[in-house]
Amino acid sequence: MTNARESCIYEVNYATPRSFGTALKSDLKETLFPDDPFHEFRNEPPSKKAKKAIQYFVPIFEWLPKYSLRFFKYDLLAGITIASLAIPQGISYAKLANLPPIIGLYSSFVPPLIYAVFGSSKHLAVGTVAACSLLISSIIGEKVSPVDDPELYLHLVFTATFFTGILQAVMGFLRLGIVVDFLSHSTITGFMGGTATIICLQQLKGMFGLKHFTTKTDVISVLHSIITHRHEWRWESAVVGIIFLTFLQFTRYVKQKKPKLFWVSAIAPMVVVLTGCLFAYFAHAEKHGIQIVGDLKKGINPLSIQHLNFDPKYIAAPIQAGIITAMVALAEGIAIGRSFAILKNEQVDGNKEMIAFGFMNIVGSFTSCYLTTGPFSKTAVNFNAGCKTAMSNVVMAACMLLTLLFLAPMFSYTPLVALSAIIMSAMLGLIEYEKAYRLFKTDKYDFLICMAAFLGVAFISMDIGLMLSVGLAILRALLYVARPATCKLGSIPNSSLYRDIEQYPEANGIPGILVLQLGSPIYFPNCNYIRERILRWVRDEQASRDADQAGSDIEHIFLELGGVTCIDITGVETLIEILKALEAKGIKMALVNPRLEVMEKLIVTKFIDIIGKENVFLSIDEAIEASRFNLKSSK
Repeated sequence: MTNARESCIYEVNYATPRSFGTALKSDLKETLFPDDPFHEFRNEPPSKKAKKAIQYFVPIFEWLPKYSLRFFKYDLLAGITIASLAIPQGISYAKLANLPPIIGLYSSFVPPLIYAVFGSSKHLAVGTVAACSLLISSIIGEKVSPVDDPELYLHLVFTATFFTGILQAVMGFLRLGIVVDFLSHSTITGFMGGTATIICLQQLKGMFGLKHFTTKTDVISVLHSIITHRHEWRWESAVVGIIFLTFLQFTRYVKQKKPKLFWVSAIAPMVVVLTGCLFAYFAHAEKHGIQIVGDLKKGINPLSIQHLNFDPKYIAAPIQAGIITAMVALAEGIAIGRSFAILKNEQVDGNKEMIAFGFMNIVGSFTSCYLTTGPFSKTAVNFNAGCKTAMSNVVMAACMLLTLLFLAPMFSYTPLVALSAIIMSAMLGLIEYEKAYRLFKTDKYDFLICMAAFLGVAFISMDIGLMLSVGLAILRALLYVARPATCKLGSIPNSSLYRDIEQYPEANGIPGILVLQLGSPIYFPNCNYIRERILRWVRDEQASRDADQAGSDIEHIFLELGGVTCIDITGVETLIEILKALEAKGIKMALVNPRLEVMEKLIVTKFIDIIGKENVFLSIDEAIEASRFNLKSSK
């Protein structure tokens, strides 16, 4: 009776797999695909569909009609605060990228406006970042010298920014957020730590007042350049730099001890810049070997679309820089946006963020800006300042507009040593020793991925270090695919539960029956391993039972397939091979709880006809009951 009942159940459920699967997928579509922009209004009138579609792709149309003065007072304060941080950081990171300082200010004006229109995060503050600035400098600097041909170098940077935006936007429209997931947490930790290390060392040029320096980014080359040019060291510059750096670190310490005083750390870079400008102006700093930024002209962003350079002679460098920085910028920006959204129990759509980042970099490349994303420092300040919407980015852009129109020349006297101190202070917070130690204690392979990124970036180059780490992460993923987990299940006493006997030693084996659980898809990379592992389980279990005189021979094997999400044709052939190998040993095989997609494939390939519908069960208990019924019938 039990066999007939099982056969009937599966005949009803799987006789028409296509119609059953279609109905199931239709019923669960909203649950399985919540990021579908149209899932809530497929049956609504076309006008409402169009309105909601526009609100999805252009989020400002969703939150702006609900905006009120109550929100604006918070966004105004947050916008002014992050603008005070954006000005010194914009100048500093532009110098890090070997660009004119005014480009850094331009990049804090147009991109935030674009993000406010298309971005989905309420807390993300847009701006330039150190890692991407150095990446652009190192990759494009290998092709064109920023000193010998600054104009061509600048045009190639705009071109790289354009390619970054195109790639980000395309990935967003194609919903390819999974690509960014290959930049694991371990990779990001190591990459940012290695980048922060070489950036700090590079800033010794400004701290010591050096005029000549290497264009390479690895630790050995930087240290060699510092030592070989020690005759250019200026103690005056070093003293001023140490004072500024000590002040900045003190403000960071104050923020850590008293989070409510976050604004102290936020305005500290601006205080350093203003103090440095006054010092340089009144003390005639250049006479004492302290270099200054130089001329900063008034005016808003000039158009640069005509300067995009697609010359085949140079195009490889902007493409390479665009691809690498696009990935890094997306990983950093999306991760930061999601982190702060979680604190408010909100969600950030990664695909929307890609589109927003892409548009702001495309438009930025047309308006004399270089790559921007969502930096942690400005976003943290924005969040702590109490921002309510993306309007804080608009306020920041308005402040930058006023700066460009009226105040830019005032920053011409900014000492380079002040910018170096600002960058070093920001970078020291990115070397996360505690995270690396936690990775070492938790997972040695994750620690290896982290150190590959750190050492590769620090001692070879940024792109090589990143690729080494990503390569190791992909290798680990492939190992998980090729060597899936399998385990033997036993019965937990006084319950109907079956669990891994290694995890639960009290679980009991079942006389005459071996229950194995497969926990991954069955397809070509792991089929040989699964076949060998199952047959090895059979050999080992039989040997163990033979050693125990009271033990019984294995007569049935049940494969619990609840964790098998899919199977390909190679996997089906492997099941057939396993079935034949077991039959040769006089052992019967049965399947327990196969998922819909797996069952459909087994029906279409006729495997169910081969194994028999009576050998497919809903649960282990029913499979055991059926096997015992068969044993009684045979007797």
